[in-house]
Amino acid sequence: MAKTTGNTPVQKNEQITITIEDLTHEGNGVGKVDGYPLFIPNTLPGEEAVIKVVKANKKFGFGKLLELKTTSPERIEPTCHVHCGGCQLQHMSYALQLKMKQDQVHNVMKKVAHLEHVPVHPIIGMEEPSHYRNKIQIPVDEKNGELIMGYYQKRSHRIIENQDTCQIHDHATNEVLPFIRQLMNKYGVTAYDETSHRGQLRHIMIRTGHYTNEMMVVFVTRTAKLPGKEQIIEELTNKFPFIRSIVQNINDQRTNVILGKKTNVLWGTAYIHDKIGDLTFAISPKSFYQVNPVQTKILYDKALEYAKIDEDDIVIDAYCGIGTISLFLAQKAKKVYGIEVVPEAIEDAKKNAERNGIDNVEFTVGQAEKVMPVWKQEGLNPDVIVVDPPRKGCDPDFLEAMIAMEPKRIVYVSCNPSTLARDLRILEDGGYETKEVQPVDMFPNTGHVETITWLELADV
Repeated sequence: MAKTTGNTPVQKNEQITITIEDLTHEGNGVGKVDGYPLFIPNTLPGEEAVIKVVKANKKFGFGKLLELKTTSPERIEPTCHVHCGGCQLQHMSYALQLKMKQDQVHNVMKKVAHLEHVPVHPIIGMEEPSHYRNKIQIPVDEKNGELIMGYYQKRSHRIIENQDTCQIHDHATNEVLPFIRQLMNKYGVTAYDETSHRGQLRHIMIRTGHYTNEMMVVFVTRTAKLPGKEQIIEELTNKFPFIRSIVQNINDQRTNVILGKKTNVLWGTAYIHDKIGDLTFAISPKSFYQVNPVQTKILYDKALEYAKIDEDDIVIDAYCGIGTISLFLAQKAKKVYGIEVVPEAIEDAKKNAERNGIDNVEFTVGQAEKVMPVWKQEGLNPDVIVVDPPRKGCDPDFLEAMIAMEPKRIVYVSCNPSTLARDLRILEDGGYETKEVQPVDMFPNTGHVETITWLELADV
């Protein structure tokens, strides 16, 4: 190794040979030089790697893999070589992916929640961990005078063009996307340029019903005008009869938010449908609906198991979305109250309840942390609260409101182990006992992991 100067044992642009000892929660390899950690993408534990140091902070650094001197038996050849930044874990075996995610949940339970005694069950993986996504939102750009589509390179807004089939898109999406690109070029649709705020097409969204085989295509545009609209619709629907809905969403703002406020149905229906178990759900462009339908059923069955609902129980489902978990719970409970801040989602939830003939649910638009104290004052005392927040976790006011209601049981569904662990610590300090945690692999080939946790009100 070359001699170094400064406060770190390695310097930027230095080339060194290092042994990989561990993985981060994002799937980057971790090697150490005199105790100084370096994070190196596309490396695995046990591998000896030649790397270039690309950043050397005071306490840790980052490296770029140049050459592998030895390879791990868990290394596999990726099935996709696009390197768009979406599937960070394709170079590792599925068994190692599951172990990495299991370890991540264990680590935050120990280090953040201080609940190392709580059982974390073996993660539930997929038999076939590919082609699982039922929703994609893909940006567009122009190259050599033609419209292209792909995903952004990691930490950039440069699109990595994808001419191959994506390994996590469902098969129908992989059929339709290339044809849409051909049609956009055929009819002279221009790509949106975020710098000049010109051009027409910003994103393509595709949603599919895994069990119904229905598809929705959404064109997200800056302008109301879409060249060749009628011809595009005709060619798409003639070639792909499983398309049930073609929608235009207009987003004329300078923003990174994908969808705008105005949505027009160009052809077909405003919804497509899918099933979870024996329940049917209508899905609109803005609906929150889990992207992995196979694992969703496993997740919701576990939520129902942990909730231990009987026919006399009152249940609150916070962050209820379009009512997916609510309706599962309502099949067992006396009454379910769903809360969601998005008005369109609540409208969808009400229609889904009606569609499934379920009348013991009540859906309310609002912030759960504000609605629940009002319900408490009005005398609503839930037996069970189920919560499924976004990645940032629960609002502190919501956690306080939940503790104040004193349900006998809480079921916490989370897509971010770190914020889950933070919130569990608060709930434990508020009088709840965490019983067990079940990780579920909803997002194979990525660093994300879903968990579901069962808490009970401790005996006083």
